[in-house]
Amino acid sequence: MSKSDAAEKKFVSYNCAQSVLAAYAEDYNLSKDHALSVAVAFGGGIGRLQETCGAVTGALMALGLSSNFKEGDGRDKINKVYDEAHKFIDDFIRENGTVKCRDLLGCDLQSEEGHRYFVENKLREKKCQAYIRFACELLDKYLSK
Repeated sequence: MSKSDAAEKKFVSYNCAQSVLAAYAEDYNLSKDHALSVAVAFGGGIGRLQETCGAVTGALMALGLSSNFKEGDGRDKINKVYDEAHKFIDDFIRENGTVKCRDLLGCDLQSEEGHRYFVENKLREKKCQAYIRFACELLDKYLSK
Protein backbone atom coordinates (compact mmCIF):
# COMPACT_ATOMS: atom_id res chain seq x y z
CA MET A 1 0.00 0.00 0.00
CA SER A 2 1.38 3.43 -0.90
CA LYS A 3 1.92 6.03 1.79
CA SER A 4 -0.77 8.22 0.26
CA ASP A 5 -3.23 5.30 0.37
CA ALA A 6 -2.26 4.57 3.98
CA ALA A 7 -2.68 8.22 4.96
CA GLU A 8 -6.09 8.46 3.28
CA LYS A 9 -7.20 5.31 5.07
CA LYS A 10 -6.13 6.79 8.42
CA PHE A 11 -7.95 10.03 7.63
CA VAL A 12 -11.25 8.24 8.23
CA SER A 13 -10.43 8.23 11.96
CA TYR A 14 -7.75 10.89 12.44
CA ASN A 15 -6.92 14.42 11.38
CA CYS A 16 -4.85 15.37 8.35
CA ALA A 17 -1.54 15.86 10.16
CA GLN A 18 -1.93 12.61 12.10
CA SER A 19 -2.81 10.71 8.95
CA VAL A 20 0.26 11.85 7.05
CA LEU A 21 2.76 11.47 9.89
CA ALA A 22 1.43 8.05 10.93
CA ALA A 23 1.81 6.76 7.36
CA TYR A 24 5.58 7.38 7.60
CA ALA A 25 6.26 6.96 11.33
CA GLU A 26 7.35 3.34 11.49
CA ASP A 27 9.85 3.91 8.67
CA TYR A 28 11.71 6.11 11.16
CA ASN A 29 11.25 4.03 14.33
CA LEU A 30 8.37 6.11 15.65
CA SER A 31 5.36 4.08 16.70
CA LYS A 32 2.06 4.92 15.05
CA ASP A 33 0.61 5.75 18.48
CA HIS A 34 3.40 8.25 19.16
CA ALA A 35 2.94 9.74 15.70
CA LEU A 36 -0.78 10.17 16.36
CA SER A 37 0.03 11.89 19.67
CA VAL A 38 2.71 14.17 18.23
CA ALA A 39 0.54 15.34 15.35
CA VAL A 40 -2.85 15.60 17.09
CA ALA A 41 -2.63 19.37 17.70
CA PHE A 42 -1.69 20.12 14.08
CA GLY A 43 -4.95 19.07 12.40
CA GLY A 44 -7.25 21.64 10.86
CA GLY A 45 -4.37 23.99 10.18
CA ILE A 46 -3.00 23.76 13.75
CA GLY A 47 -5.74 23.23 16.29
CA ARG A 48 -8.43 23.99 13.70
CA LEU A 49 -7.18 27.59 13.50
CA GLN A 50 -6.79 27.00 9.76
CA GLU A 51 -3.23 28.21 9.53
CA THR A 52 -0.74 25.83 7.87
CA CYS A 53 -2.51 22.81 6.35
CA GLY A 54 -2.21 19.72 8.53
CA ALA A 55 -1.19 17.57 5.56
CA VAL A 56 1.77 19.91 5.13
CA THR A 57 2.73 19.96 8.82
CA GLY A 58 2.43 16.17 9.00
CA ALA A 59 4.67 15.84 5.94
CA LEU A 60 7.20 18.27 7.41
CA MET A 61 7.30 16.24 10.63
CA ALA A 62 8.00 13.13 8.55
CA LEU A 63 10.68 15.04 6.64
CA GLY A 64 12.24 15.93 9.99
CA LEU A 65 12.18 12.28 11.04
CA SER A 66 13.95 11.35 7.81
CA SER A 67 16.84 13.67 8.73
CA ASN A 68 17.73 11.43 11.68
CA PHE A 69 18.65 14.57 13.64
CA LYS A 70 20.30 13.79 16.96
CA GLU A 71 21.54 15.73 19.95
CA GLY A 72 24.89 17.17 19.02
CA ASP A 73 24.06 17.62 15.34
CA GLY A 74 24.86 21.15 14.34
CA ARG A 75 23.24 24.07 12.59
CA ASP A 76 24.34 22.77 9.20
CA LYS A 77 22.00 19.80 9.54
CA ILE A 78 19.17 22.03 10.77
CA ASN A 79 19.70 24.39 7.84
CA LYS A 80 19.66 21.47 5.40
CA VAL A 81 16.25 20.38 6.75
CA TYR A 82 15.01 23.98 6.58
CA ASP A 83 16.07 24.13 2.93
CA GLU A 84 14.16 20.93 2.16
CA ALA A 85 11.12 22.24 4.07
CA HIS A 86 11.18 25.48 2.06
CA LYS A 87 11.36 23.53 -1.20
CA PHE A 88 8.51 21.25 -0.10
CA ILE A 89 6.34 24.23 0.82
CA ASP A 90 7.18 26.01 -2.43
CA ASP A 91 6.18 22.90 -4.40
CA PHE A 92 2.94 22.55 -2.43
CA ILE A 93 2.10 26.21 -3.07
CA ARG A 94 2.97 25.91 -6.76
CA GLU A 95 0.39 23.11 -7.06
CA ASN A 96 -2.30 24.36 -4.65
CA GLY A 97 -1.81 28.12 -4.43
CA THR A 98 -1.19 28.26 -0.68
CA VAL A 99 -0.47 26.18 2.42
CA LYS A 100 -3.06 28.06 4.50
CA CYS A 101 -5.92 25.75 5.42
CA ARG A 102 -8.55 28.51 5.41
CA ASP A 103 -7.67 29.49 1.86
CA LEU A 104 -7.39 25.89 0.67
CA LEU A 105 -10.89 25.13 1.97
CA GLY A 106 -12.49 28.49 1.19
CA CYS A 107 -14.36 28.64 4.48
CA ASP A 108 -13.85 29.52 8.14
CA LEU A 109 -14.20 26.43 10.33
CA GLN A 110 -14.39 28.65 13.41
CA SER A 111 -17.77 30.00 12.35
CA GLU A 112 -21.01 28.05 12.40
CA GLU A 113 -21.68 29.05 8.79
CA GLY A 114 -18.20 28.01 7.66
CA HIS A 115 -18.37 24.67 9.45
CA ARG A 116 -21.79 23.99 7.93
CA TYR A 117 -20.38 24.83 4.47
CA PHE A 118 -17.46 22.45 5.11
CA VAL A 119 -19.80 19.59 6.06
CA GLU A 120 -22.51 20.20 3.44
CA ASN A 121 -19.96 20.43 0.63
CA LYS A 122 -18.05 17.38 1.87
CA LEU A 123 -14.77 19.30 1.83
CA ARG A 124 -13.11 16.76 4.12
CA GLU A 125 -13.60 14.14 1.41
CA LYS A 126 -13.25 16.36 -1.64
CA LYS A 127 -10.42 18.69 -0.65
CA CYS A 128 -8.65 17.48 2.49
CA GLN A 129 -8.11 13.99 1.12
CA ALA A 130 -6.63 15.45 -2.07
CA TYR A 131 -4.20 17.60 -0.05
CA ILE A 132 -3.21 14.56 2.03
CA ARG A 133 -2.59 12.52 -1.11
CA PHE A 134 -0.61 15.32 -2.75
CA ALA A 135 1.49 15.97 0.38
CA CYS A 136 2.39 12.26 0.60
CA GLU A 137 3.21 11.97 -3.10
CA LEU A 138 5.37 15.09 -2.90
CA LEU A 139 7.07 13.86 0.26
CA ASP A 140 7.82 10.52 -1.41
CA LYS A 141 9.73 12.44 -4.11
CA TYR A 142 11.82 14.19 -1.45
CA LEU A 143 12.49 11.01 0.48
CA SER A 144 13.58 9.11 -2.61
CA LYS A 145 16.41 11.57 -3.33
